[in-house]
Amino acid sequence: MKEKDVHAELSSIREMMERSSKFISLSGLSGVLAGIYALAGAGLAYTLMKNPGGSHDMESYPHQHDLFWPLFMIAMAVLVLSMLTGLLLSIRKAKSRNENIWNPVSRRLLGAVSIPMFTGAFFIGILLLKGEYSTISSASLVFYGLALVAGSQFTFIDVKWLGIAEIILGLLAMLIPGHGLIIWAIGFGFLHILYGIIMHFKYER
Repeated sequence: MKEKDVHAELSSIREMMERSSKFISLSGLSGVLAGIYALAGAGLAYTLMKNPGGSHDMESYPHQHDLFWPLFMIAMAVLVLSMLTGLLLSIRKAKSRNENIWNPVSRRLLGAVSIPMFTGAFFIGILLLKGEYSTISSASLVFYGLALVAGSQFTFIDVKWLGIAEIILGLLAMLIPGHGLIIWAIGFGFLHILYGIIMHFKYER
């Protein structure tokens, strides 16, 4: 057997092993689009939160409760658009590889990320009920990062590093009061765009 044939055979075996143990239908484009959605949402929230003193800190805003529903709707729009985009592009990528997106690996991935994600959702809900608005951006980054790290064992290793970066930014947001929105935009916006570009050039070209 020629050396070229050996390499081709080994590559085929490795790809089969990856398909059986890793969810590889994640799309880099979905990461870029999710980042764009987040930046657009953060920009709109930034405009709404500008108070008479020129600050954009919700904690110092004179009528915090007036902002709750507008900001909630913006956050939900970003979340729904990101999830739908990720799902549709993952389905398209799976079909192009003749794969079924709902398989044992994707179920394990969903199970791994669901605990930190649902825990984070309930935790943020409690913060909202208590009026602790200033820590919501930090909590969302930290729990999202934990979900990515938990799920990374079932997909690309790059997801783990994205998760670690999100956790670090979440802790930084807690340390620097009044800058939560900007740090949130960096985490969910710029980092997602960077991650999507890396995924595209590393795995999809």
